[in-house]
Amino acid sequence: MFDTDRILKVIMEGDLLFSDIFVEERSYNHLHLESSRFEKIEKGIDKGVGIRAIKPWKTFFASTNVLEETALVEIARDLSRFSKGKQSSTVKKGNYTKAVYPFSALISPEDVELKGKLNMLQHIDAMARAEEKRVKQVRIIYRDTIQSVNMYNSDGGNIEDERRQIVLNVLVVGEKNGDVQTAYDSIGGFYGYEYFTDERIEGLVKTTVKRLSGLLDAIEAPMGVKTVVLASEAGGTMIHEAIGHGLEADLAMEGLSCYKEMLGQKIASRLISVVDDATLPNMRGTYAFDDDGIVPERTVLVENGILKNYLFDRFYAMKYGKGSTGNGRRESFRFKPIPRMSNTMILSGEDDPARIISSVDDGVYVVKMGGGQVDTVRGDFVFEIQEGYKIEKGSIGEMIKNATMMGNGLQVLQEIDMVGNDLGFGIGTCGKDGQGVPVSDAQPTLRIPEIVVGGKES
Repeated sequence: MFDTDRILKVIMEGDLLFSDIFVEERSYNHLHLESSRFEKIEKGIDKGVGIRAIKPWKTFFASTNVLEETALVEIARDLSRFSKGKQSSTVKKGNYTKAVYPFSALISPEDVELKGKLNMLQHIDAMARAEEKRVKQVRIIYRDTIQSVNMYNSDGGNIEDERRQIVLNVLVVGEKNGDVQTAYDSIGGFYGYEYFTDERIEGLVKTTVKRLSGLLDAIEAPMGVKTVVLASEAGGTMIHEAIGHGLEADLAMEGLSCYKEMLGQKIASRLISVVDDATLPNMRGTYAFDDDGIVPERTVLVENGILKNYLFDRFYAMKYGKGSTGNGRRESFRFKPIPRMSNTMILSGEDDPARIISSVDDGVYVVKMGGGQVDTVRGDFVFEIQEGYKIEKGSIGEMIKNATMMGNGLQVLQEIDMVGNDLGFGIGTCGKDGQGVPVSDAQPTLRIPEIVVGGKES
């Protein structure tokens, strides 16, 4: 191992405020089965170092997969050239800390034979095709990852962490009378291979294929302003996109969010409280230290409709004199950390989900959200409804297809008038600034009195 103190001292020769070294080794297995044949069977190891220097208020960053000390010292010298004047900070001596998680992964994926993983994917393929004869294509992607990191910084940080992820994604394509429809779903998180029980896999396949079957027989979505009920099964896609990104400090503090300068103000219904929490057991967005080397906290973003905080990484916390919330995250050693969500959720309310549905005379019930786009400056969003149903006189009716939902995050949050006592999670990989990081999001059943639903008149 190279001398990290030497490298940090070389960087901190001028007026830099902070520097750090992020060492990563990532091992992974990636399997891709499509049209009943394996398109990819990949096992890999990626390792390297990211070195960062911060001065008011810029970040200088370099990465390499060369781990020799002489090469890293040379990079440190290059970064130190961006500083000026006499040394304003010193490199502090710190104590070694190893991340400890209050949950365990019982069966490590690397201990499972490749044949067993391949058999699982082939079994899923056969199961999906047997469930629905109109299935034309099945795509299954499996990935397990072990990310081992060591973080050293000029404030005395010396941290070791090991993060694990497993993900299984199933996509099915079907056709009826020339109408092609697609359904997909994913499961996974910070688990061991024991997570993939027969019951869980069967549930994933049946849920996904049932959604496809419904879409093939569905009616066209109605168009116009509707009352929409978002089921807890929809996960927190709306909260993630419509408000979550807008509360990340690089956007919120730099004028790129509709929530800028709104701390302490009412931005949502009093029924709405929003939390970001990287400490939840086994969630896809869970970690013991963020990529700034800071212990995350349960951050209350919105409390009874009042905006309480933003999500800060180290850089923006330093710049604005705030405390980091432990949300500095990076895709790998090749990137600098930026403010990102972890496990973000709207907290449960007091309403019975069945009563929420029965309160709607003419509306749409959304069980699964699809992809979407958000303008964080104005707060406008548009989402695909992957699985939705008409609500007629308080009862769930026919399934709809080709539906979208359009609105403004600030307005929608203010108008939500019923919040269920349930809570459902979804998982994903969140993209921002060319980086993808694992996240989870969650919400209870929600009622939005009026929102634009796009589709075609029946």
